[in-house]
Amino acid sequence: MGRNTRKRRMPLAAKAVAGTAALALGGGGLVWANFYASAGESGPSQNRTKTSAAQIATIDCPDVGQQLSDVPDQARGEVDGELASMDQQITDAYQRLVTTRQAQAGDSQYVQNAILGPLKDRRKVLLDRIKLEINRAGGQAPGNLDELAPCSGRPADQPQPTDGQNGDGQNGDGQNGGGQDNGQGNDQGQDNGQGQGEGQTPNDNGNGAAGPFADDFIDINDVQPNSRDLPNGLAANGRSGSKGSFTTKCGVNENKLHNSDNIIVAPGVANGAHHMHDYVGNQNNSSLSSDDDLVAAGTSCQNQGDKSSYFWPVLRVQDGTQEFDAADQGGGAEGNVGRILQAQEAQLRFVGNKRSKVVAIPKLMRIITGDAKAFTNGLKNANTSYSCTGFEDRQSTDKYVLCPEGSQLVRTSNFQSCWDGQNADSANHRDHVAFVQADGSCPNGFKAIPQLQVRLVYDVPTPTIENGQVKNPYAVDSFPEQLHKPITDHNDFINVMDESLMNKVVKCINKGKNCT
Repeated sequence: MGRNTRKRRMPLAAKAVAGTAALALGGGGLVWANFYASAGESGPSQNRTKTSAAQIATIDCPDVGQQLSDVPDQARGEVDGELASMDQQITDAYQRLVTTRQAQAGDSQYVQNAILGPLKDRRKVLLDRIKLEINRAGGQAPGNLDELAPCSGRPADQPQPTDGQNGDGQNGDGQNGGGQDNGQGNDQGQDNGQGQGEGQTPNDNGNGAAGPFADDFIDINDVQPNSRDLPNGLAANGRSGSKGSFTTKCGVNENKLHNSDNIIVAPGVANGAHHMHDYVGNQNNSSLSSDDDLVAAGTSCQNQGDKSSYFWPVLRVQDGTQEFDAADQGGGAEGNVGRILQAQEAQLRFVGNKRSKVVAIPKLMRIITGDAKAFTNGLKNANTSYSCTGFEDRQSTDKYVLCPEGSQLVRTSNFQSCWDGQNADSANHRDHVAFVQADGSCPNGFKAIPQLQVRLVYDVPTPTIENGQVKNPYAVDSFPEQLHKPITDHNDFINVMDESLMNKVVKCINKGKNCT
């Protein structure tokens, strides 16, 4: 294919947010405008406190990308770019939401009129472009795309701080958008001075009210054994059909390779993930990397035949540490703050299928497991879990776990292990693969492939939870509007094993051997 010489694309909306996203830095990262009103106010201000407490926590938009199952190959690059611009629009709207609380308290229609209404109009323009690009390439755009333009506000669903007063800091200059951008996400208008923040809560861990919250944590002893019941359960393949395994050793990102790109979902787009990733394996993992770049790259894997790219959102402790990305998009400028934790162990293991032999994973196949937008999308594609060493029969996906002294945090992702037999990727990056069915077999028309299981182990300081507030919590990086919810954790894989190594993987699994 040759090197991808396509110009690195930044979503159009990012041009405006680059100047306004870093509203204020200090004390541990981005100081988002206070989501909660002060509980210490009295008199007339009490009404404003109640109004603010009822305000929405985040922006909930339909995930357009998951609705696009039939996009011609020649249109996918442009469509992916429009989807990335749509993500940036949501980020912009969320930043406007959290920096206009004072205006919202005085006007019950402010969010709809100044944030959600304009966002709908901007999304409609991009949806029209997506339809045009699909149809121009000979495809058929879904007829219901226009119905995906409106977004809604989602109320807070976590306990609110009640024991402190707002700080005096100002977190904005009142110029957070509101003008028209012709659908390109360039927010050049002013909000008439209503964008000034109301300060920072005393225990917001440096990112304002972007989470996580005390209610996002659970003691591992309170997690019931074998109770995980998400649609995409952790399928333990390899019991009878193909019982072997293959473990590849690729380190724990000792090279500190990080970026906020997403080469699978947003190729060619800078900051396409809006959160930072850890990478092991392939060492050429920017959004600009072509297939040929991946094949030619170096690898951190001991077996140099494995140049696969394994990547996941970084885990941070929100302890006030100013990381290298504290002022950057994808990092502190989008609410991802604190000390990045390096895993103590990263186990990458391929196992078999309960009912059949496995076939080779196609070279350069892309697989995503979990959903970075599960907080607003729902549980359909959620598929990661948290546990503790010594307690791994207890798995939690919707809450972070608190481990006892001497126990380490375990983060697990088990990938889809059925392939449609034709495609190395799909328009929504999901339809070409599937999970096994309840009996362990693949759906009709799908073939069993080795299942990648990723097990990450961390030394994590146990957060302190007092009076309904959490101090120094840990959390995965997330899109800003996803509020660092544990349900949004996910994992990504691009197969770049050479043919001989992949053949070894398949042979080991099908013959019941355990290989490295």
